[in-house]
Amino acid sequence: MSGRQLHLNINILHSGFSPAAWRMEGSDPRASFDVNHYVRVAQIAERGTFDAVFLADQAAISDRVDFRPLTSLEPTIVLAMVAANTERIGLIATASTTYNEPYNIARRFATLDHASNGRAGWNIVTSADLAQSRNFGLQKPVAHASRYERASEFAAVVKALWDSWEEEAFIGDATTGRFVDAGRVHPIAHSGKHFSVHGPHNIPRPPQGHPVIVQAGGSDDGRELAAEHAEAVFSASQSFEESLDYARDLRRRATRCGRPDNSIVVLAGLATIIGSTEAEAKRRQDELRDLIPLEYSLARLAGVLQVDRSRLELDAPLPGDIPLPADGGHTFFRATVALAQREGLTVRGLIRALNGGTGHRTIVGTPKDIADDIETWFTAGAADGFNLMPDVLPHGLDVFVDEVVPILRRRGLFRHEYGGRTLRDHLGLARPDNPYAAAAE
Repeated sequence: MSGRQLHLNINILHSGFSPAAWRMEGSDPRASFDVNHYVRVAQIAERGTFDAVFLADQAAISDRVDFRPLTSLEPTIVLAMVAANTERIGLIATASTTYNEPYNIARRFATLDHASNGRAGWNIVTSADLAQSRNFGLQKPVAHASRYERASEFAAVVKALWDSWEEEAFIGDATTGRFVDAGRVHPIAHSGKHFSVHGPHNIPRPPQGHPVIVQAGGSDDGRELAAEHAEAVFSASQSFEESLDYARDLRRRATRCGRPDNSIVVLAGLATIIGSTEAEAKRRQDELRDLIPLEYSLARLAGVLQVDRSRLELDAPLPGDIPLPADGGHTFFRATVALAQREGLTVRGLIRALNGGTGHRTIVGTPKDIADDIETWFTAGAADGFNLMPDVLPHGLDVFVDEVVPILRRRGLFRHEYGGRTLRDHLGLARPDNPYAAAAE
């Protein structure tokens, strides 16, 4: 296959995108706590030659645990198990810059990259919710601008640590007794507003140079962070026009940061509900919707909008005076409000349109419908690929791999087999140069 290549990731949202996925026939209610569930889903995605597995993270109970599974298992540990049971698929884990330290994160992801022979990626996020704040000694979330300022410095320190070993630093010569060339291992001596890290790292440079850096923020601060550091970005655009504008804006910002405009792979979030006919797909959608308690959906919508539940009247539009939360999550707030306004939805209609989610676009249809939509967005440049969220796992992914992927392959949009072994190979990303090698030339 020549030319531009479509990218597909699987976002393993425990039992599936739908909050009711765990209740469907054939689902395992304990799947979210079972590492083997994630391994099985990753193996299906690898059979479909997907670029990567993606895992979100949440260091708190931030959802209605009485109604649905939660994000709980630490993602890099889960992906270490996935690495041991797969060969090619990339491994992208989320780790927050708000409640971690750069040295630990650099070490964790360098280790995963070495363990997987170059398949690791780090999704940089900042943590905005109250529940996580309270688990780390704070009584309210860190201010939005401060979170992103810290995140930018955090990412710079992590990259410096990964670069602190030159490629030729390790010698391992048993005859001479020389293990490492210490002159090729460099302290980073970082002293900034948020961090003081002397270094060097205690692990040789990762196989990919840097694990792939991913980011998912849709706010202005988030886009600036992505333009400066990210190599792949997950977006939550609800419409084609919104996604196209987002991709163009991100590439303009990257250019202003001195980066090529094609240096970032844009992956739009996409939830799928697939049936052999349109009617079957809609019946499946209705079945999943009907299994979601209305109380849960209202509480989740109120949480995204950060308003009191009493302000949401089921058969009225969203209140017109809901402000953008100063220190909350901007991406899904904007996506949710934009959907409600564009479609003229009541609160009840918005809940149904979201299918129990928080703002990601959902396609309901046949395999051909799904493939047609993906092709339209991809060929027009609204996205370079998709971060897929099947309604129910593993069944929804099995159907996508068996029914949608062959259509995309026949159209010349997607690979028949892996062409490389690393995540950078799959995404078409260059391996970063080591700055010490460049300085020596």
